[in-house]
Amino acid sequence: MKTIKKIKIVVAGPFAAGKTQFINTVSEIKTVATERKTTLDKEKDVKHQTTVAMDFGKIRIDDEHELYLFGTPGQSRFDFMWEILGEGALGIIILVDSTDPKTFHEARKIINFFHSRFPVPIVVGANKQDLPNAWSPEDISFALDITDEEDIPVIPLSAKNKEEVKDVLLKLLEIIREYIS
Repeated sequence: MKTIKKIKIVVAGPFAAGKTQFINTVSEIKTVATERKTTLDKEKDVKHQTTVAMDFGKIRIDDEHELYLFGTPGQSRFDFMWEILGEGALGIIILVDSTDPKTFHEARKIINFFHSRFPVPIVVGANKQDLPNAWSPEDISFALDITDEEDIPVIPLSAKNKEEVKDVLLKLLEIIREYIS
């Protein structure tokens, strides 16, 4: 009997970047979610529910590998969960709302947080590319001040599109494979 290798991936990003949707779109199990009513007025204008601890989803890749997806809360007041969820991760996806440049500074802070604590591959998912006024991945990379040394790809997607979500995961897995070999 083969032992299944569990690959832990963290999906992080600012409030309303699409982390829960990303996991819901691709998970083969019903996503374990910790959604609660949004309480801050500025957040209520954006959405009614928010993740307060984590989201969890799972994907079976093949007979030997499973992906475990852990979605973080987006607000910095829950950043203690970022530390907890980052432990043991083999890769990190930072989602960015491509239509909301006001959140790019927060996304950069989240990249810095994970990059400084967990030396694993990171990719940025430029979410909501299907919406008008979405910034291009190149412009997002520039706005996030991603350096050549960081080597963090910015990948376009809509978190509602299963194939595009899979593309982001496959790119991260490819980088992880290069990183560990």
